Amino acid sequence: MTASWSLRRLLSVDESQIAELADLLIDCVEGGASVSFMHPLTVERANRFWQRVARAVAQRERVLLIAEDAVGICGTVQLVFDLPENQPHRADLAKMLVHRRARQKGIGAALMGAAEAVARECGKTLLVLDAVTGGDAERLYERLGWVRVGEIPGYALMPRGEICSTTVFYRDLSS
Repeated sequence: MTASWSLRRLLSVDESQIAELADLLIDCVEGGASVSFMHPLTVERANRFWQRVARAVAQRERVLLIAEDAVGICGTVQLVFDLPENQPHRADLAKMLVHRRARQKGIGAALMGAAEAVARECGKTLLVLDAVTGGDAERLYERLGWVRVGEIPGYALMPRGEICSTTVFYRDLSS
């Protein structure tokens, strides 16, 4: 059985991809994902976010990986390389998003594996991320073998205003 989706790295991001990424982000926020945005997330605000990401991708400050299905972009993850000069060996993993239509198909795990592979190719030996404590992403990262550092209570708000904790994870890529 072949996957009904594919992964690729974007070296530049065009306006149609920004629109698809904005739709993905809006879907995740509407679905309750705590990914830095409050509900309702407007198309304009989502587009502005992805335009900033596109500039960072063009400047090689971020890596942007996407998953696509027959409808379009259905998942994404970023590696943030724009870190302080004393941290050239690491990257932050950010905005791992999977559209609700595409969940439970292995896309999240595939995006994570691809992000780790690209990080290694780019000479990174350490990845760091955080996720809502008790959420689906936390369970995915634990299942994939990421090391749980700890929990920060009251860290952020969920899209509809309730407060949540975050769990910090890392992945050692040096071995």
